[in-house]
Amino acid sequence: MKEPHRTVEVEHKDVQHKSDSSMVASTFIKYAAYIIIFFGFLYFLVKYVFPKF
Repeated sequence: MKEPHRTVEVEHKDVQHKSDSSMVASTFIKYAAYIIIFFGFLYFLVKYVFPKF
């Protein structure tokens, strides 16, 4: 027997990644502030706390 002809529909989705530059900048500023605070704390420990031991 002959197979009946089947039509298969394939759905294509185009995914576009949108980059919000203001969101990227604010995230960079936030993590830069974290790093500055961290190194400031380390400086405080080395300069003032460790010499007392």
